[in-house]
Amino acid sequence: MRGRSLNIVREKVVLFSGNANPDLAKSVAELLGTKPGSALVGQFPDGETNVKINEDIRGCDVFLLQSTCPPVNDNMMELLLLIDCCRRASAGRITAVIPYFGYARKDRKDEGRVPISAKLAADLLTVSGADRVLTLDLHSAQIQGFFDIPVDHLFAKRVFVDFLSSLKTECEKVTVVAADVGGIKMARAYAKYLDMGLAIVDKRRTAGDSTMVEHLIGDVKDSDVIIVDDMIATAGSITEAANTVKRFGAKQVYLCATHPVLCGSALEKIEAADVESVVVTDSIPLGDKKCDKIKVLSVAGMIADAIKSIHHSESVSRLFKF
Repeated sequence: MRGRSLNIVREKVVLFSGNANPDLAKSVAELLGTKPGSALVGQFPDGETNVKINEDIRGCDVFLLQSTCPPVNDNMMELLLLIDCCRRASAGRITAVIPYFGYARKDRKDEGRVPISAKLAADLLTVSGADRVLTLDLHSAQIQGFFDIPVDHLFAKRVFVDFLSSLKTECEKVTVVAADVGGIKMARAYAKYLDMGLAIVDKRRTAGDSTMVEHLIGDVKDSDVIIVDDMIATAGSITEAANTVKRFGAKQVYLCATHPVLCGSALEKIEAADVESVVVTDSIPLGDKKCDKIKVLSVAGMIADAIKSIHHSESVSRLFKF
């Protein structure tokens, strides 16, 4: 029954983590003045996910931090079983904290005989027993409407703004560039807040992992450029956008993306690209994906603030203002 927790979940916050991003969970827990809860999240010998909560959580306000990043299916199943486990252990309220929400690319039927994967993922999380979701920079904002439970959608602008403001101070002219038409809203938000110019790269996807740039809308000549996007997956789109603005006369180029998925040959493309630095968050752990150009900013503080607001029934929208 949704909403069962409104009057009883006020005494204790418990934060658990799957295997997707334990370091971020530790950082968030530290900011909350606690430690991650004790749980077994592993596998049976045949590869099935095995979950067990090792402490009493009856009536507690439970937050489960798990990005559904690669390996996507393993991390998604861990999250679903953690939710089910907490529900069966009589948790008062269960919030799925998903810094990176996978299966978000398919948010509509863009061709015949394909699934709407984002809707199915939302249904699975709801049916498993989550009472609400806390997430960061969804690939498409409309995914919030796929859930029948409350969704708090945070934006990484709060984390990036200090870095971007310092660039504005150092450079004579700075232009924010959307890596594609779908990123216009995000780019406009950065440009408006930082009082910078705006340009848009018009690309055409030629295959699942490749794109072709056809136009640049706007002026980047003799300007330093910040290309913003919600994620870097194969890095094809964002590095091609960097090459494009260079051809149109841009000086230094900086890449800024919330989620460093970095699959396939992404690191090689970033290394080869004519960019000064790539700024991402720790919504997804880099692990052994090392690159001198990559700078990681933490979203732990923002997530911790959101958890406090949810626990105390305070407005989360205040975190959108910066």
